[in-house]
Amino acid sequence: MVGFPSRLFGGWRPGDLDGFLALGLDNLIQILLILGLCRTVLGYPDSLLFGVILPATGLSLLVGNVAYANQALQLARREQRDDCTALPYGINTISLLTYVFLVMLPVKLAALGDGLSEAEAITRSWRAGVMACLGSGLIEVAGALMVSRLQRWLPRAALLSTLAGIALGFLVLAFLLRTYSFPLIGLSSLAVILVGYFGRVRWPLPTGLSAVLIGAVLAWGSGMIQLDQEAVNNAFAEVGLHLPALQLSTLWLGRAELIPWLGIILPMGLFNVIGSLQNLESAAAAGDRYPTRPALLIDGTGTLVAAVLGSCFPTTIYIGHPAWKALGARSGYSVLNGLVMATGCLLGLFGLMAEVIPIEAGMAIVLFVGIAVSAQAFQATPARHAPAVVLGLLPGLAGWGAHLLKAGLRAGGAGTAALPFGPDLVKSLEGADVWADGLFALEQGQIITAMLLAAMLVDVIEQRFLAAAATGALASLLAWFGVIHAWTFSMSDTTLNLGWGTGQPWAIGYAAVTLVMLIAHWLPQQTET
Repeated sequence: MVGFPSRLFGGWRPGDLDGFLALGLDNLIQILLILGLCRTVLGYPDSLLFGVILPATGLSLLVGNVAYANQALQLARREQRDDCTALPYGINTISLLTYVFLVMLPVKLAALGDGLSEAEAITRSWRAGVMACLGSGLIEVAGALMVSRLQRWLPRAALLSTLAGIALGFLVLAFLLRTYSFPLIGLSSLAVILVGYFGRVRWPLPTGLSAVLIGAVLAWGSGMIQLDQEAVNNAFAEVGLHLPALQLSTLWLGRAELIPWLGIILPMGLFNVIGSLQNLESAAAAGDRYPTRPALLIDGTGTLVAAVLGSCFPTTIYIGHPAWKALGARSGYSVLNGLVMATGCLLGLFGLMAEVIPIEAGMAIVLFVGIAVSAQAFQATPARHAPAVVLGLLPGLAGWGAHLLKAGLRAGGAGTAALPFGPDLVKSLEGADVWADGLFALEQGQIITAMLLAAMLVDVIEQRFLAAAATGALASLLAWFGVIHAWTFSMSDTTLNLGWGTGQPWAIGYAAVTLVMLIAHWLPQQTET
């Protein structure tokens, strides 16, 4: 790293390499997911992917990573210490999946149904995705200006348990299932990670790098990877400099796609704001308390950079700051990650990397991050609040379960014009003890639901029944307007159903909860002995 500005790297630490491997692998997975979904689900051509979407994505990653590294250096100077870890930052996985399946795919299918050509349908779909990303960025920036009150109101158990629920589903369970699908590679890499990070054993090389190398050797040696020469040739053809350009005409022509999809864009923008707030609370619990407003503004700015340059995928502060801190990462890992990701996107290298590097070789690192975040929800909250943490985990797990269920339905041919999602799908699951309608209800507004439930139980544990009643009343109000729980079918998914009285059943349920809390306030209370 000789010659690189020391004010950005802030003094390179050995743990920064491990931190970069963990964050870089996570970002790589998101980029490979973009490539896979945009190619197979949306049918986007490589010219759009490598010429527009990935270069815009790369610059959004560079902007945020460098800004968060600088924020860590400022914190270190203010507090006169050298162990400040930059906030991990990257592509928002849940927004990625949501915008692909709830915005971009429905727009494309509708365009084809209107008689547009495949190319015209793809263009309209991409414009809708860019507008969704822009809307998310604007909400994130606006949220940065008013989120401090929310931060003061919510107890730590509510913030961390919600984060842990998402981590358990979309990181821990998702990658554990994948680990057991490729047991030789996955379990070997996982063992290296567990021994190095939790057992504190020093490998000859950094733990993360050791896991990736061992996994890659086993993947190639066992024959799991077979080179597709045609695919490799196509990937080589995309290697070259792809400079992004402002997509102002795209934003103008796509403005009509903003209002119809506000029911998805608004909740996802709020999801990103609250998720980032939770990650800031997670960082504070680990010892790095960053100012809320600047951190959220960086997040929103990164998403806006992505949108105005043509990417459909918002960025976010990542789950797992305590894990990166435990790795010994400081600020250098963030700068290096931004540079590597931007370079790979601008030079079109990720198509080639997708052909030669197995994700399975390093997914144990992501699994570790999920485990560390989930554990922190219990470790950094008072022991008596553990039941509230458990309750706060459940909506995130339900959301992941709904994602699995709908993926299975799509794999069976549902979600197309010939067989769109609808009530018959739920009826077909009756008797299977799946309770799909409950899964779909918890999925909608899951992050808000988790915080409300956990906050309410913290108040109950502390015998603050009037505060618990107020939380119940707020949940009832949000449910009535469909901000949480109310759902409806789109062609290929279930979506939030905003409107007057759309969540009436849940609103009535929460009203009953509120009444119980008010009664409890007037009943005799036991004191701890």
